Amino acid sequence: MAKIIYTLTDEAPMLATYSFLPVVQAFAQSAGVDVETRDISLAGRILAQFPDRLTDEQRVSDDLAELGELATTPDANIIKLPNISASMPQLKAAIRELQGQGYDLPDYPDEPSTDEERDVRARYDKVKGSAVNPVLREGNSDRRAPAAVKNYARNHPHSMGEWSADSRTRVATMGADDFRSNEQSVVMDADDSLTIRHKGTDGTVTVLKEGIPVLAGEVVDSTVMHVAALEAFLKEQIAQAKADDVLFSVHLKATMMKVSDPIIFGHVVKAFFPEVFARHGADLKAAGLSPNNGLGGILDGLDALPNRVEIRAAFEQGLADGPRMAMVNSDKGITNLHVPSDVIIDASMPAMIRTSGHMWGPDGGEHDTLAVIPDSSYAGVYQAVIDDCKEHGAYDPTTMGSVPNVGLMAQKAEEYGSHDKTFEMPAPGTVEVVSSGGDVLMSHEVETGDVWRACQTKDAPIRDWVKLAVTRARASDTPAVFWLDETRAHDRNLVAKVHEYLAEHDTEGLDIRVLAPVEAARLSVERIRRGEDTISVTGNVLRDYNTDLFPILEVGTSAKMLSVVPLMNGGGLFETGAGGSAPKHVQQLVEQDYLRWDSLGEFLALAESFRHEADAGNDRAGVLGDALDKATETLLNENKGPSRKVGSTDNRGSHFWLARYWAQELAAQTRDEQLAEVFGPVAEKLVAETETIESELVAVQGEPADIGGYYRPDGDKAAAVMRPSATFNAVIDPLR
Repeated sequence: MAKIIYTLTDEAPMLATYSFLPVVQAFAQSAGVDVETRDISLAGRILAQFPDRLTDEQRVSDDLAELGELATTPDANIIKLPNISASMPQLKAAIRELQGQGYDLPDYPDEPSTDEERDVRARYDKVKGSAVNPVLREGNSDRRAPAAVKNYARNHPHSMGEWSADSRTRVATMGADDFRSNEQSVVMDADDSLTIRHKGTDGTVTVLKEGIPVLAGEVVDSTVMHVAALEAFLKEQIAQAKADDVLFSVHLKATMMKVSDPIIFGHVVKAFFPEVFARHGADLKAAGLSPNNGLGGILDGLDALPNRVEIRAAFEQGLADGPRMAMVNSDKGITNLHVPSDVIIDASMPAMIRTSGHMWGPDGGEHDTLAVIPDSSYAGVYQAVIDDCKEHGAYDPTTMGSVPNVGLMAQKAEEYGSHDKTFEMPAPGTVEVVSSGGDVLMSHEVETGDVWRACQTKDAPIRDWVKLAVTRARASDTPAVFWLDETRAHDRNLVAKVHEYLAEHDTEGLDIRVLAPVEAARLSVERIRRGEDTISVTGNVLRDYNTDLFPILEVGTSAKMLSVVPLMNGGGLFETGAGGSAPKHVQQLVEQDYLRWDSLGEFLALAESFRHEADAGNDRAGVLGDALDKATETLLNENKGPSRKVGSTDNRGSHFWLARYWAQELAAQTRDEQLAEVFGPVAEKLVAETETIESELVAVQGEPADIGGYYRPDGDKAAAVMRPSATFNAVIDPLR
């Protein structure tokens, strides 16, 4: 029997799964497709690392490892929902919750001093940051707005803030002494095993990592950010924001870039409060309160310090003396610097651009903003879009074109695979990347505290990426632009490979170009203003950035994008959209029993997953997928997606309407008579019971809901909350 793996993840998407999965299983069963689940949630990943400390009943399988192996096979058909890319505060919070639920887990050792503590930290570090995506992404990304979503946005445009030519919003970036400017890159001539070593100015040699396997044709990069230059840059930008009277904000990726960016974030916190750290830094460090974890973590941990009142007052004075801070939640006093995972660049920058270049200030109002993006690798893309908005005004969702993306991400490509090769320098000296034969391939002079990293991009994913770009350009008859800068070391090597592999394909009549990211961004926004589409063909980081930037401008959210990952060995991975607002959704559910998470991404991914089964010979699955797409379009046109207001349709209500429309489409189709016979009565029941079902779904709203945990809810409690309509359940459950 065919099998689809539906992932259990975190927060709002996980809660929505309790409601939607029974519907999926019921409909899939009719086509001979089993829908199984695998737990890749943060809590599940943590528990999988400590089987030796758990009882038999508490132990869980390492589902992520299993799915990683499955993703390399032709049998893979995985629907991957958004999961927590755990920052350190999130990881520690999850550990505390699990400990409170009776799991014998150790605390996270910030400064391990024994072999046991080092082992514990190594286990936890396996689940920190974006631990899931690099494991599952054994293919490159094809991400675009489906026609139904694009048409809906044109007919029901989302709000767009007005732009003015005199807006003071801008991007500040280093441009020197950063990762981009210091990058070195080599293409391997043969398979090898590399070593990274630090040669101190005192003559000591420390091996930072060895036995790094590389393959012939692989692109290997290394680079360093010099912290002295970073600190000078931050000091200058903080002063400039104050002088310009704009909000100060910093935009990083402390989740996916789980080693380098928290360190950089910590430098921003210290730069904003220089007097606090000059006077109290030693006390904070001794108490284990690191700026890398954000201002919120420090403030929460002050109660244990004897001079807590003085330190808290010093932070308050620092906020008063500095520029106005961009806020995550001005009502609750949560600043841009409170939690490193609160402001993620790929979500925060597009939201700012959509909202007139504004962020929220301490007064609860919108204001122009200085967006600080320390590394200059991709910062210019955002500045290019801001410049375009200042000159031409806001984009018009009713007429604008689209910028789909083909992204190089397979096998931990580029920076997103750098975590295990990123180091904060303990001493001055030279860092070298050395071949097994002793040849120094790359080297950098470093000072204490500098952030050095290396990354790899294998040749097979590059070749597949080029193939996918040509395939998409041909299929959609759309120009495709490779966003690569020949003045950057890594990109220069990729450009050579792109030209080599393009020659393997029929590109006659196709418009395929290679442009530096800033030029590519300018071309793309010029075209979308004319209503024209342009495929952005990018590396892994820009894939992440562009697949939030353009969808948020085009259709209001990246959660409505179709994300297909054709796995290189023949399987399929179908991703369901972004989960950046998921924590706020959970908070509302707990307080008001109302979940406004939009499962549209799940609907789109599921349809593609069924088509994948159809391509393998299951025609009935294809009928399910096509009917689901039609049902989704009806859902959009009838405005049955979740709203924000209690007393209206929420996530659970949208699942009912989707099931009703889906059953009606299956009953009406003529390609498969048996499916029509099965779902005819189902559709009739759902139509007849619509008023009752809606009343049952609305009746529970407005009161607090108990789900038994944030990171690991109680399954029975969560199911009861997310399936409150006995009438709807009575129609669906007999089909499972």
